[in-house]
Amino acid sequence: MQHNIFTTMRSLKIMDGCKGTQVYAYNPSGTGGGEIGDKVLQQLHDHIKSQALRSKSFRNFHTHNPTPSDVAVMAEGSLLPYGLPMTELLEPKVEPTLKPVDFVETLASVYRKIEDFPQFDRSEVFVEQCAVFRGLLDQKMFRRSLRTARQHAVDVHTKVVLASWLRYERREDELIGSSSMDCSGRNLECPRATLVPGYDPESVYDPCSCACSRDNSDEDEDMAMMAVDEECSTSEEDDGDMSFCIGDKEIRCSRFNMASLSRPFKTMLYGGFIESRREKINFSQIGVSVEAMRAAEVFSRTKRVSQFQPNIVLELLSLANRFCCEEMKCACDAYLASLVCDMEDALLFIEYGLEETAYLLVAACLQVFLRELPGSMQCPRVIKMFCSPDGRDRLAVAGHASFVLYYLLSQIAMEEEMRSNTTVMLLERLVECAADGWQKQLAFHQLGVVMLERKEYKDAQHWFEAAVEAGHVYSSVGVARAKYKRGHTYSAYKLMNSLISDYKPVGWMYQERSLYCVGKEKMMDLISATELDPTLSFPYKYRAVSMLEENKIGPAIAEINKIIGFKVSPDCLELRAWFLIAMEDYEGALRDVRAILTLDSNYMMFYGNMHGEHLVELLSPVVQQWSQADCWMQLYDRWSCVDDIGSLAVVHQMLENDPGKSLLRFRQSLLLLRLNCQKAAMRSLRLARNHSTSDHERLVYEGWILYDTGHREEALAKAEESIAIQRSFEAYFLKAYALADSSLDAESSKYVIHLLEEALRCPSDGLRKGQALNNLGSVYVDCDKLDLAADCYMNALNIKHTRAHQGLARVYHLKNHRKAAYDEMTKLIEKARSNASAYEKRSEYCDRDMAKSDLSMATQLDPLRTYPYRYRAAGREGTAPVIVILFRVSNIVVTKSIPLGKAVALYAFVLLIWSCVEPLKPVSAMCVELSMRRMRKAYQVLTYKLFLPVLMDDHKEAEAITELTRAIDFKPDLQLLHLRAAFHDSMSDYVSTVRDCEAALCLDPGHAETLELCNKAREQLKEQK
Repeated sequence: MQHNIFTTMRSLKIMDGCKGTQVYAYNPSGTGGGEIGDKVLQQLHDHIKSQALRSKSFRNFHTHNPTPSDVAVMAEGSLLPYGLPMTELLEPKVEPTLKPVDFVETLASVYRKIEDFPQFDRSEVFVEQCAVFRGLLDQKMFRRSLRTARQHAVDVHTKVVLASWLRYERREDELIGSSSMDCSGRNLECPRATLVPGYDPESVYDPCSCACSRDNSDEDEDMAMMAVDEECSTSEEDDGDMSFCIGDKEIRCSRFNMASLSRPFKTMLYGGFIESRREKINFSQIGVSVEAMRAAEVFSRTKRVSQFQPNIVLELLSLANRFCCEEMKCACDAYLASLVCDMEDALLFIEYGLEETAYLLVAACLQVFLRELPGSMQCPRVIKMFCSPDGRDRLAVAGHASFVLYYLLSQIAMEEEMRSNTTVMLLERLVECAADGWQKQLAFHQLGVVMLERKEYKDAQHWFEAAVEAGHVYSSVGVARAKYKRGHTYSAYKLMNSLISDYKPVGWMYQERSLYCVGKEKMMDLISATELDPTLSFPYKYRAVSMLEENKIGPAIAEINKIIGFKVSPDCLELRAWFLIAMEDYEGALRDVRAILTLDSNYMMFYGNMHGEHLVELLSPVVQQWSQADCWMQLYDRWSCVDDIGSLAVVHQMLENDPGKSLLRFRQSLLLLRLNCQKAAMRSLRLARNHSTSDHERLVYEGWILYDTGHREEALAKAEESIAIQRSFEAYFLKAYALADSSLDAESSKYVIHLLEEALRCPSDGLRKGQALNNLGSVYVDCDKLDLAADCYMNALNIKHTRAHQGLARVYHLKNHRKAAYDEMTKLIEKARSNASAYEKRSEYCDRDMAKSDLSMATQLDPLRTYPYRYRAAGREGTAPVIVILFRVSNIVVTKSIPLGKAVALYAFVLLIWSCVEPLKPVSAMCVELSMRRMRKAYQVLTYKLFLPVLMDDHKEAEAITELTRAIDFKPDLQLLHLRAAFHDSMSDYVSTVRDCEAALCLDPGHAETLELCNKAREQLKEQK
């Protein structure tokens, strides 16, 4: 397992959610809390009386509201106002994304397309890659693919749409004081750069010319006006050789210059028409004004239009269209496009642009509409243009109706309100723009999902069936669900049954089939679904509620805790809060409701009938009240014991008392990132930025927003700008973190150390100081300054930064104190509520059997962690004898003088095994880590010559591949795919090797080892042919 020096800096990886270890016991008598329970339940009952049950659809349970007889559940005299949750009301969502049966093959196919397509057509393939990545938990890959699609875009329309989409992903529309046309400073999203056609992928990350053009615009305009004045004065001296007459006005022109504007003018002035022999030509009936005709004459000589008023240029544009003056049309188009800066301009010019098919002008207006999303969709004119068939046709004539445009619009509409008519119309336009293949699959499927949400089941079935016919197997789930809703349960069951028989079973197949059967068969299907895909939340929810129905409330909470421990979502937290209210644990219930509102501030509880904020109001009086100072102490304690959900709840309460506290919003974003709730984290960051009280603070939050959306250089610039205004902990911390997000050489490491030391000299609270000390210790370890690292970790522990136990354990291990390292990780496991990573890390510091036990526990707590699967796969290959050799080799290298060539080979061999079987590092691991930086080339050369032949001695490759496949099936991961490809290669299964390598390269095209293995396997396939 490779150590990233900043893995704990902001915990961008999942740091497990909330693993509850308490065994809850249901006390029907309510002793010790009956009075409080009666009070809160009476308040909830009063809430029901004060408002009628709403008819709106449930957020989580997509059925009709239960009848009063259903919800009036009695529990030893206590009334639960909306009853307890019921299994018959539970139902999983049909995901509105592409969900291939064989995800690895789909990834490999996309990679092959990227390789095979001409460079000018690759943008379309990267958009397909975006659609595939959309269904993954990690949205960073989606944003990276979106940036790559923009990088390879050729035409202006695609550039405009993709650049606007990138901006929307940051939701900059929510940033107070920002304009939709603000430039990020790079060509990638610059509103001016997007209006420049052409393919130039290398320049998209270069600084754009906006600032330079702003500085020089006045000077350029003055020079242009001087040139025009000179041309006009020349025209006054030389009156030309012909005139266009409009009314009683004459516009003197040069016949040659006017004829050069277009073929129609040339034919009229030099052809066989009567006008070719006249000096005066009557243009009174043409419909052009005198000013526009004079402008045309000036353009015939100057080739400029920037000196004219916009209304004159619009007339010129119309004249250019009428007489096919392409050069003049392009000049007018470009000039008018440059004038569009806001919604008012865009709404004014869009009709002219569509009428005159002015490509750049329409693009500029479209860009404003898209960069204003989702707010611009509240404008009736914009909705009509995008949603109506006529509007789409007009956009198509102007060259601006495309699949990628309606893909963006429909995604935003689905996020805003899935059941709206606007969403339906946009998806209908998406279908019209979709080409055969993945585009039709996605468009049909999403339209089916929306129709299902609208309870239009017949239409939903039609669209799902169309998606299945187009090749999207997952849409069969939608077909089955629509049939079920229409009363055809057995038909739905048969459909899912045949799907399981015809394809390699996937978790969602068993999950869907469970809806259409009962009893033990249902529970067996749910168990199979969890085994195949532990990330599916519905099986946990169903099992928990069924336990509740059997009055097993303790096991019910334990069951729902399993999924909350590694995948936090509002619906699962709601169930747990519901259970806790039933057992009168109001403090725990309030904690979960506050966490829910942090994830979704508009969440509706209890079948969509009560706003979460109102439930907080009802629960707050019956729990212990905390002052703001008490809250800080509670936050300190929960943060220290790695209770992220508890910390979120405390921060939510603190924000109730001080909603404008940007520091708290920032803390909130850090916690949400740990829980892998990226969307909510970004919202908190934007709120922190909006509530910042100083420029230097605002710049720091803007820097984090940029960094978290993949703009590292821009984030560094924000940090430096903030430091220039005022030295602060957060500015130095941001700069250090951004710099460390790459391979650090010795000089870079020293600079990062300097930045963190500067951060520690600035005022901050203990929570952040502990993180800085922990990170500083990590850098010291990588610089081989173990004593300084140990001091940092000890200081961090003194202020209760619990995660420092992990760093200190690493120091002990590098000093060959494995027992001390093991004990240190044990302390972390005992203190931390979220401890899956601690079990994983402790496995490095114990013997093989204990390591297996720890890794088994890590997988049980968080099945998304991929390292245990890699370890078990390698362990099935009989590596125990190899480890003995590794100990000896490492000790020989350390204790004896060995020639450089042999040392390189030996170290490469050690590193090779060490990288794949990390828990079994040799005693001299410190020297191994030192050699990592020096021996990388030897590592690459000897990877497959030394490692796999030894590893395969026991001929258990199939077992290893099966272990890896378990994880790959629900979480395609670069390292897992790379290792499985290596196993396939050792078995001479080169087809499977290439497939896994291509899938891995789709996830990370720059992974050198995978690329090398892929090329090698391809060569082997060529030789076999």
